[in-house]
Amino acid sequence: MSVGNIPDSSNTDDSSRCPICGGEPICQGLGVVRYDVPVDDPRFGRLFRCPNNPVEKDTERKDRLRRLSNLDAYTDKTFDNFAIDPAVLTPSESHSLHMALRVARGFADEPDGWLLLEGGYGCGKTHLAAAIGNARIGQGDMVLFITVPDLLDYLRSTYGPSSETGYDETFDRVRNVPLLILDDLGAENASAWAQEKLFQLLNYRYSRRLPTVVTTNVELDTLDPRVRSRLLDQSLIHRVKITAPDYRSSIQNRRDQLLSTLNLYQDQTFETFDTRKKVTPEERRNLELALEIAASYARNPQDWLVLMGPYGSGKTHLAAAIAHYQQQRGTEVMFITVPDLLDYLRLAYNPNAPVSFDHRFQQVRTAAFLVLDDLGTENSSAWAKEKLFQIMDYRYVARRPTVITTAKRLEDIDGRIRSRLIDERRCTTVAITAPGYPLRMKRE
Repeated sequence: MSVGNIPDSSNTDDSSRCPICGGEPICQGLGVVRYDVPVDDPRFGRLFRCPNNPVEKDTERKDRLRRLSNLDAYTDKTFDNFAIDPAVLTPSESHSLHMALRVARGFADEPDGWLLLEGGYGCGKTHLAAAIGNARIGQGDMVLFITVPDLLDYLRSTYGPSSETGYDETFDRVRNVPLLILDDLGAENASAWAQEKLFQLLNYRYSRRLPTVVTTNVELDTLDPRVRSRLLDQSLIHRVKITAPDYRSSIQNRRDQLLSTLNLYQDQTFETFDTRKKVTPEERRNLELALEIAASYARNPQDWLVLMGPYGSGKTHLAAAIAHYQQQRGTEVMFITVPDLLDYLRLAYNPNAPVSFDHRFQQVRTAAFLVLDDLGTENSSAWAKEKLFQIMDYRYVARRPTVITTAKRLEDIDGRIRSRLIDERRCTTVAITAPGYPLRMKRE
């Protein structure tokens, strides 16, 4: 079959070259061609892009699409420059980034269904989402990239008398775009109006299986149940969870890596906390209650949580699970045993120490989220007691989220600290009465 609009002349001097692609002017400079095909051919009577000017070479079109897509500010976000630095990541964090990159590349190659990227602030979700958008624009697709709060503000503005387009037209354009990328789901104002419009948009695209990318740093349980149910549909959703910390603070992460030891407890999560093996019914109820209280605190950390119990009973496991949960939500977490903390403070007095004592002391005292493991096992010198009290008293007065574990009885803890721990207005205490896991495993 031949292509219509091809001139008979074979002259290929500059004056006869196509003004669009610079090649043979088979489209007469129009950019489109009509194929000479029989009437029953599906291409009959239709215009097609000139084969000499494939979409991937059309820079003008790509620039126009990028402006329309809101990706102007993200032109540098590609898969090739997505950084994964193993020097500041744990193996599981690095694995989560490699997995996210692989899945995002696959989705960009063939946008089928939805892609949900979960993780804390700065972990790379937005970079990957923008890279997908840029890749599809490179293929000539229409893309819309927008944060959810901005989208809702944009829709609200269409109700104003000065709006150039009405709400119905704007909403229809958003919900039908070939590829929609919604960044920061969960950061929006959770008004009834916002929830309803967001559900209408997502439900429309869900029911029609329109390619959609969603990023979020909140737990799905906190979202509108209707939206959550769509995001959990495994037949449509490719769900990827990134556990890496904020890449923008990698230098700080390096410096603090020795101080916080949370990476040593990667396997200690709420899901792996055992409440069933070789326990009596009463012990099982006690462990389940401790798990429930710890999980509730992780979702909404207010003031202090104290986990008491014998060695091996699961105190540290629950404390680590809380810390992991908060870290995945983007919170900077410091997890450290009390003896190690005091050792690090002593080392900071050394003139050759990488940080000063004042800096390290302030760093611990004001940490966004602090877990102090094994209170009561430290050297009970006057200096240790004083420094520990200063840290804990500051956090008590400032009501900073703090988790404390101890195998000691409250009566055996320094009186000044004990007076804070027994204040039920600011401190929730959980006593694990089940025996330690090693002892339970010895039961017949």
